[in-house]
Amino acid sequence: MTRRGFILFVLLGIGWGIPYLLIKIAVRQLDPAMLVFVRMGLAAAVLLPVAAVRGNLAPVLRQWRPLLAFTVVEMVVPQFLLGSAEERLPSSTTGLLIAAVPLAGVGVAFLLGRPERLGPRNWLGIALGMAGVAALVGFAVSGSDLGAFGEVLVVVVGYALGPAILAKWMPGLPGTGVMAIGFALTAAVYAPVVATTHSWPSAWPSTSVTLSVVLLAVVCSAGAFTVMAALVAEVGPVRATTVTYVNPAVALIAGAVVLGEPVTTWSVVGFALILAGCYFVTARRPDRRGSAARPEREEQEAKREAEPRVAAASGREPVT
Repeated sequence: MTRRGFILFVLLGIGWGIPYLLIKIAVRQLDPAMLVFVRMGLAAAVLLPVAAVRGNLAPVLRQWRPLLAFTVVEMVVPQFLLGSAEERLPSSTTGLLIAAVPLAGVGVAFLLGRPERLGPRNWLGIALGMAGVAALVGFAVSGSDLGAFGEVLVVVVGYALGPAILAKWMPGLPGTGVMAIGFALTAAVYAPVVATTHSWPSAWPSTSVTLSVVLLAVVCSAGAFTVMAALVAEVGPVRATTVTYVNPAVALIAGAVVLGEPVTTWSVVGFALILAGCYFVTARRPDRRGSAARPEREEQEAKREAEPRVAAASGREPVT
């Protein structure tokens, strides 16, 4: 990896690893609906002009039906549930649970009629990932927080379903346009929610909360997408998507260092199991025919997969 590629990789690992910390800080003073409205509105304000200049809006709007479905499952529902869950769960635990998205992706592919051909290593990955989630739930989540855990599970399914919608019904569309319009639609959905529920704060939020919201919008949403696009161009889609294995570790460290959240043995064990599970689940089956075209074919397949992952995670955050 080049020096520039390494720098981009580090920046993206941080940009997609710190949203859980920032959400935790923000929901101390902001209602989750208000947080989603402001974050998505700011992100749209940053990304819409870029998408417009590139001519990326018109082709996306022509596919408005899958665009609406993607926005709902990737942004409208998950963003609110993340804020709601983090009112009770540590940010590090949330980040570790979100790492199970590739596991949910296997089930989503099956439901959409595109089941993956799973080999022994893939099944091992599913088993390890489920064991990791069980370790987190059984030892890192208290009984009173099971409702918040359920909310995160819904987020995990949404984050797995969003890229599948892009790949099945919106292939080839510019990711910048998809994300910009998605941000704008989400903000528009939450504007009346905030108004009717009086979710706005009674006083101007503290500096830390204000900074967290700005970072969520500019760095973790709009900015992270731009960095990801540059990283894919620099190192290729296969290496670029390995950044998703770094994000949970960043979330764990950020929560411990900034908020003093405990790093328990079971948190580490759960993280390791989920990480190993995701690795084996996404591992490609060996080509028994030994085709010389295999590397090129895998690179092309990975490139097709990279755009949905970019779109999903840049909002995960993942849209997080």
